[in-house]
Amino acid sequence: MNSDSIPNTSKPIDRKKFLFDIVIYISIMFLVREIYFPELGFLTNGIFWTLTTLVVATWRMRVRNVTWGELGLCKPKSILKTFGVSVLILVAVVIAMIVFEMVKDNLPMMAPEAVSEDSSSRFGNLKGNWMRLLFIMPVVLLESMLEELLDRGFLINWIERLFSSTTFATAIAVVLQAVIFGFRHSYDFSARSLSVGIIGLIMGIAYVKSGRNLWPLIIAHCLLNTMSMIDRVQ
Repeated sequence: MNSDSIPNTSKPIDRKKFLFDIVIYISIMFLVREIYFPELGFLTNGIFWTLTTLVVATWRMRVRNVTWGELGLCKPKSILKTFGVSVLILVAVVIAMIVFEMVKDNLPMMAPEAVSEDSSSRFGNLKGNWMRLLFIMPVVLLESMLEELLDRGFLINWIERLFSSTTFATAIAVVLQAVIFGFRHSYDFSARSLSVGIIGLIMGIAYVKSGRNLWPLIIAHCLLNTMSMIDRVQ
């Protein structure tokens, strides 16, 4: 493994290379969202955007001789602990969202909620439509998993190495990925971008504090989105 790889080594890291990677990654992440095929619908376009971003991230990882396993997509040491951490993440997210709902009306929002973000425009008519829910859930779960790989696994580690391997750099990386995560879901400063950003912040903290294993986050993210989708049907 060379000196540009993510794991800490005694050799200095060339931060310019990581900056180059991040610029390419973020540019593609947002530019690809300008491509939209109306006939395919939101979910299909969404998975196309995410898979394109995944290809870019994997490409830059290969250049740096880094694998997804090294970033946390590896077998958990304890299945019980993994699910336990997932439950704690879910509880933290639920509490955070309850608090956010209580205070959001007092926050100076720069943009109103976008009408295009409602469930009918994104997922079709789900009210009482359990068959449609079962049909789209595999895509929703795949998207949930890929978001954890990209936003927590890739972004946190790359931003972290950009600033240096210190606690301060880790804090910056966790906050910045949460900001990007929230903004990408609404393209404005609204209640939606803030709430998604808060979820990204919790996920980022959990990733760092739980030994950088992505599985607890993936499980929690999938359960969270499953609960959200079921709520749309009822």
